Parts: sequence; structure tokens; C-alpha cells
Amino acid sequence: METPAPSGVELPDPFMFDNGTPVTEPGQWPQRRLDMLYTIVETEYGGLPPTPAGVRGERLSTSRMARFLDAQYSQYRITLTDHPEFHIRLDLVVPPGKGPFPVILNGDGCWRTLTDEILLAIMRRGFISAQFSRVEVAPDIALPERNSGLYSIYPEARFGALAAWAWGYHRCIDFLTTLEIVDPHAIAVTGHSRGGKAALLAGATDERVALTAPNGSGCGGAGCYRWQGPKSETMAIIRGPFEFWFGPDLWQWIGREHEMPFDQHFLKAACAPRAMLSTEGLGDLWANPEGTWQTYLAAREVFRFLGVEDNIGIHFREGGHEHGIADWTALLDFAQWKFRGYPLPYRFDTSPFTDLPKAYSWTCPAA
Repeated sequence: METPAPSGVELPDPFMFDNGTPVTEPGQWPQRRLDMLYTIVETEYGGLPPTPAGVRGERLSTSRMARFLDAQYSQYRITLTDHPEFHIRLDLVVPPGKGPFPVILNGDGCWRTLTDEILLAIMRRGFISAQFSRVEVAPDIALPERNSGLYSIYPEARFGALAAWAWGYHRCIDFLTTLEIVDPHAIAVTGHSRGGKAALLAGATDERVALTAPNGSGCGGAGCYRWQGPKSETMAIIRGPFEFWFGPDLWQWIGREHEMPFDQHFLKAACAPRAMLSTEGLGDLWANPEGTWQTYLAAREVFRFLGVEDNIGIHFREGGHEHGIADWTALLDFAQWKFRGYPLPYRFDTSPFTDLPKAYSWTCPAA
């Protein structure tokens, strides 16, 4: 049975500049991308923290991991050259063999998402696993004073925790690209739930990221504000416990989401022409799988316009809110295709929501 579109749904047109001028050729996309990013990053996330003068990396320890194909584990401390008191710990697991290797970077080191099964799967593909804890960058708790983590450097900043966490991805990439074992053209970022929101923002705003892969990221991530599927998290709901994740200007749109000058397909489209994959659980209703399908369809029009439609994908699985081996396998399969030219083993554009009406009426200019 076809589900009727929620009232007032019409996603903003990514092919229209703010002044009403249409985007008609791919050469205009870089400027349109910057305009879209400025609007969504400033309004939704409070802007990004400043880029530091540079970073330094100090290796703290190293050891072999026999049970993971004799991979090498190393732990690094990343510091800012202009604020050496601030640091991020980065854990690397490097597969055996001769590099440089692709990297899968995730910021969920604050909880155990990399099981032995997942880490072994990454090593078998010949990828580097890189992991940091985003809560080292900014706390994942509402505090009466913003005086810890990155906020100790920028206490008056407007940026929310999601922007700080995305900035953390960028600083890890600063360091990773200095290592000879890293292929700087094959860096993927991923994260789960709130970490997926941060990973999407990180990939959309950093062109060094070759593949952006949020998992179960929902409201403020790969989901859609205008199209709310059954039992999905809304802007009004997320504000209650997690207002500190976002910038202060977002909340003016509560109850007026259909009037916003953006929605989350803009963030996905900002990854183009680089690769973008979202992985989702069909039972993860809180993360709005229906709305995530809608933002995928809308962003895909931009990838089609740029001649790289295959660079965007979506993968649904049965189950709920987790970042398990099925999600990681989909990511690794997609990354093998993107980074090494392996054939895709299955389609990355299927879902049970294909009978839903589209949440937009505009079309790709090249169509």
C-alpha cells in the first residue's frame, strides 16, 4: 500500500541558487555546493570550529596483533601546533603487506563498535582501521558551562557538539595524510547514530574524504526533517535532550520545517562527486528510514547531474539501531568498489519504500 506524502513536503531544490538563478551545467556545482554548505552548516550546526595552523602526531605505543592476520596496532596522540594543550588519541590497526592502504576512520572510540569480527573483516580487505573518541573533542553531555574539550579553547563559540566532532575527523585526516602507509585518495569516514551525524557532516565539508558512510544517523544526519516516517525522531524531540549537539539557530524552524531553506539531502549532495553511502536498519524507526530514503533519492539527482550516479548508495538491512557486521560488510563492499575497482556484489539503491511518492517535484537539469 502506498503511503501518502506528509502534508507540505517539498524538499528544497539543490539546482537553484539562493537568488533564484538555476544551476544548468556541472561547472556551476562547486559554487552551489559552497552556498548550500554555508546555509546548512551555519544554521543547523552553528558553523565549524576554526582550522588550526597544523597538527603533530606522536606515536605512544605499537604492537603486533596475531589474531588479526598479524596486523600492527599503534596508538598516537594528535596535538594542535597552536594549542598543544589539546589532544586527540588515534588508534590505528594496519593490515599486513605493503601500503599505502585505504583507511576507514570512525569517531566512535567512546564505545565498542569494532568487534573482533568487524576488525578482522577490515583487515581481510586490506584496509587500515583508524578510530578516535569524539567525546575527547567535545563532551556528549549538556554542561552548564562549555569549558571542556575543544570548548576550553573556544569558550564563546557557537558550534555544537556535532560540528566539533566533525572537526575531530578533519584533524585526524590532517595527521593520517602525513603517513606513508595511508593512501590519501582512499579515506572513508563512518560512525553510528550521533556518530553517523558527525561523520556525514565531516564528509560533506572535507573534500579529502573519498567516501562518506553514516550509519543509522537519523534526525540531523541522513534522515529528513520534512518527511517523518512512523515513530521517527523530530526536530522538536531531539532538542529536548540534545540541544547542545546543534547550533542555536536551528530551533527557529521547529514546527516550520517545511519553510527551511535546506534539508538533509543538501548535506548528502555536498559529498558529490565523491562517494556517499548510508546504511540503515529497517526496524530502526527512530532514525527515520523512510525519510532517509527520500534524502537519498533527492541527493541522487545531483550525483546524476554530475555523471557519477553510481557514487551514491543506500543499504537497508533487517534489524534495529546498531552498527553491526551487516552494515560494515556493506561499507567494505562499497569501499572495495570505490577504492580498488572491485565489482559491486549487489545493488545499493533498493529499499521497501519504492512505492512512496517522491518528496520533491524538481528534476535534474540534465534529465
